[in-house]
Amino acid sequence: MSSLLVFPGQGAQRPGMLQGLPGETLSEACDVLGEDVRLLDSAEALRSTRAVQLCLLIAGVAAARQLSLPADYVAGLSIGAYPAAVVAGALEFSDALHLVSLRGELMQQAYPQGYGMTAIIGLELAVVESLLARVHSVDTPVYLANINAENQVVIAGSDAGMKALAELAKARGAGLAKRLAVSVPSHCPLLDAPAQTLAEAFANVKLQTPKIGYLSGSRARPVIKVEALRDDLAYNMCRVVDWRGTVQSAYERGVRLQIELPPGAVLTGLARRVFEQGTVIAFDGARLDTLQALLREEGRRHP
Repeated sequence: MSSLLVFPGQGAQRPGMLQGLPGETLSEACDVLGEDVRLLDSAEALRSTRAVQLCLLIAGVAAARQLSLPADYVAGLSIGAYPAAVVAGALEFSDALHLVSLRGELMQQAYPQGYGMTAIIGLELAVVESLLARVHSVDTPVYLANINAENQVVIAGSDAGMKALAELAKARGAGLAKRLAVSVPSHCPLLDAPAQTLAEAFANVKLQTPKIGYLSGSRARPVIKVEALRDDLAYNMCRVVDWRGTVQSAYERGVRLQIELPPGAVLTGLARRVFEQGTVIAFDGARLDTLQALLREEGRRHP
């Protein structure tokens, strides 16, 4: 049996999410970026895509360091791939901070307003794809962005396109069409150009072969080679997230313990639909010694 650490994406952020984290990690981030990162998690600051993504990176790395015990695999949803790569030993935290700062700025500048993401719950993927084909146009661009579960997907695009699709989805029986706290149309071709710019920045960053299994959230399988990892991190902003496939892939590889790093527990809820056996738990709300004991026990089963 194996263990998996998962890191959430945008939408999971909340005001005050950096408060109470270990001071060492926060101080390191402050030194690297030349700013006080503790100011990034206010409600006002979190309107910025850059602030949100930096907070998610810092929170994930800080919490994983608190665990102080290695897992067998890591995986991250969208921006969550960056703390996952850091924890896997493939990307230096300092490099991740600079890259995520740039990533957030590029995404924010590309679509400062009029775009975003919406979760569609209660319809199968094929039905949503048929609705996308009806709505998408040059004037109302809207795309599939995330496959989160059997009946939960996320779309990304223009406000008008998402509104039109949400109305059609409700007419077809969707239980919920909820606008997410994301101000950019991630995981679709609208971000091809920013992804290319980020890839150019990645060319100057040294990556290492992951020391533990790194599962790609878009490919839903392990990425081992450095160049493939570079490609995965740089371009994941414009590629569809297959989180359902990623969790299923982990389970099929023997993972029976999933711990979701802060903030929140959204990925924990999604994983329960896949994990027929084993333990799925969120860092938030759990005792640190309990999480460490679970990792230790799983490590004994899978030395």
